[in-house]
Amino acid sequence: MTARKHHVRPKSLTDFERSLRDDEKSALTIEKYLRDVQAFLAFCGGRGITKELALEYKRQLVDGGQYAVGSVNSMLSSINSFFRFMGWDECRVKAIKVQRQLYCPKEKELTKAEYERLLAAAGETPRLIIQTLCGTGIRVSELAYFTVEAVRENNVVVTCKKKTRPVYMPKNLRKLLLRYAAERGITSGVIFRTRSGRPIDRSNIWAAMKRLCASARVSPEKVFPHNLRKLFARTFYKCKKDIAKLADALGHSSINTTRIYIMTSGAEHRRCVEQLGLVT
Repeated sequence: MTARKHHVRPKSLTDFERSLRDDEKSALTIEKYLRDVQAFLAFCGGRGITKELALEYKRQLVDGGQYAVGSVNSMLSSINSFFRFMGWDECRVKAIKVQRQLYCPKEKELTKAEYERLLAAAGETPRLIIQTLCGTGIRVSELAYFTVEAVRENNVVVTCKKKTRPVYMPKNLRKLLLRYAAERGITSGVIFRTRSGRPIDRSNIWAAMKRLCASARVSPEKVFPHNLRKLFARTFYKCKKDIAKLADALGHSSINTTRIYIMTSGAEHRRCVEQLGLVT
């Protein structure tokens, strides 16, 4: 039996975007979903969409070697969401099975010493942004919740992925943020903003961090905002040894997600095994 071929209507992507907004997806998530779907449609080149065509796209992503397995699965998840929205469930494809990673690659793990070198190399604004991200474990998108009012009242509450949670600020961070705002005449609203007054976004922070790599003597592969969140997670867990509390602090629904954040390098695991003293 010949598979039914589906075609995308002119308004399909607009309707899909609206459904994502209704589902309260974040702006960055919506942007990614649409980008992934548009890449798939470009691959289709006007051909009728079938399961076979989706599988062909999946093979191209895998065989091309351009993307990591996790990235391929993320892209497949986006187009599967689009298929589900369109009612084309028979076109959905399975994610690539990945063996659970036991250790964090040493070349990508940002250490506390490297973090401190980044701070030493940074100017006032990037240094305080880095401290805010790493000192609280927030996502970059959640930095916009650090307003003068919220910090002054010591009541930063963020909402992300349909979850709302309070963010604890170290006392020193609160003092630094209020002093920073006062020195710049920022009396209300978002503390970190561009010269035009708009909130600083992910690209601004990414670029600022990358500029620090050479002077801080830290590999560029380790220097990106999300690695600050992972350093917070590892440091928090080392102190508290409570993965449930860490999951709450990070805003995770699943502890399995949190486990990824506290993954250490194989070298550290070997040191722990040696210190057990079970072989004499």
